Amino acid sequence: MTTTLRVVLDAPVAAGDRQGEAARELAKALVRTAPSGCDVAALLPSVPEDVRAALREQVPGLARVDTAPLGRRELAASWQLGIAAGVGGGMIHATGLAAPLVRHDRVYDHHQIVVTVWDLAAWEAPDELARPYVSWQKGMLKRATKHADAVVVPTHAHAERLAEVAKLGDRIRVIAGAAPDGFGIPTDDVGRRRALDLPTEYVLVDGSWRAGLDAALRAVARAGGELPVVVLGVGEAETSAVAELGGAAGLPEARLLVRGTLEAFDRAAVVSGASALIAPATITAFPWLVVDALALGTPVVAADCAVHREVVVDGGLLVDAAGEGLADALGQVLGSDSARERLSVLAADRGRAFSWAGAAERVWQLHADL
Repeated sequence: MTTTLRVVLDAPVAAGDRQGEAARELAKALVRTAPSGCDVAALLPSVPEDVRAALREQVPGLARVDTAPLGRRELAASWQLGIAAGVGGGMIHATGLAAPLVRHDRVYDHHQIVVTVWDLAAWEAPDELARPYVSWQKGMLKRATKHADAVVVPTHAHAERLAEVAKLGDRIRVIAGAAPDGFGIPTDDVGRRRALDLPTEYVLVDGSWRAGLDAALRAVARAGGELPVVVLGVGEAETSAVAELGGAAGLPEARLLVRGTLEAFDRAAVVSGASALIAPATITAFPWLVVDALALGTPVVAADCAVHREVVVDGGLLVDAAGEGLADALGQVLGSDSARERLSVLAADRGRAFSWAGAAERVWQLHADL
C-alpha cells in the first residue's frame, strides 16, 4: 500500500514570489527523496486544467494533482473559518499557513496536518503588510495552534520567537529553506544584467522589508564611493518610497536602481554581479536573498540579529545596523580585493549548508515521527 504525502501549493505563482518558488522546490525535492512505498501529490485551489498541466511539468513525478472545490481567495477564506469540505484527509504538508486546519484523528485515521511559517512580520512589522493579510495570518496561526500536528519554521530564532506568540509546545520543528535547486550564475549573466539596465559594478541591497532600508541606503551613500545601488525585493507600489529614502540618504536618483522581484535566473545574474549584498532587516523572516548570495559566493554584510547569526554564521559580516556598522563593513569589503575574495569564499562555503534535498529528507522524517 502506497502512502501519499499531499503538498499544499498555490497556483499560479508570480515571478519573484519566494514562498511560492520555495513550495515548488520543496515539492520537487520531496518527490526525489520519497521513501520506498511513498509518493507525493499536490493539493491546489480550483484551477483550470492548463494550470494543473503546468504544475506537473514544474514538479515532475507527482502521483496526482488534487484540486479543492474553491478558488484561491475563497479557499483561503474558508480555511480561515475552519471549513475544509471537499479537501479530504491523509498526510498534508502545507508550505505556508494556508491549510485545511480542522479537527482530525492522527492516531486512528492517520491524518496529519503540518504548516509552515516563514516570517513573523504580521506580529513584528504589521504596517508592512496589508491589513486583511495580517488578520488572515493571525487567524490561521490560531487555527494551527488548535489543529496542526507540527509547525515548521526555517530557523531556531523563528522557533524561539514563535513560541512567544503561540502556545505550540513541542510541535515547532526547524527546517531551513534554500536557494533554488541548481541555482548558479547563468551562462548569459552579462546579457541578463544588460537587459535589466544594470551597470558593470554596483552594491546590492535587500529591500524585502522596509525596516532598515534607510540605514542600508545611507551606508552605500557614505561608503560606496560612486557605485550605484540596486535594490531587490521591493513591490511596485513601494518604488517611489524607496526613491524618497534614497534621496534622504544622499543618493542621487541616477545611482539608485530599483528592480523589484525577479525570477530565479535574472535574480542569480543580479546577485552574482554585485560587489556585495547588504541585508539590513532584523525582522524574524527567512532571508531568502542572503541565502541566494551565500550560494553564489557574493560577499554579505548583514544586520546583526538572531536570524542572520544563525543563517550567515561566519559566511559574512554581521554588524550593528543602528550606527555606522553597515557603512564601515561595506567600506571594508569594497576597499580591499583580498577582503572581498575572502568573504566570497566564506559565503560559498556557508551556502553549501542549505539544500532542498536536505529539507525534504527532514520533512519525510517529520511525518514519519508523527
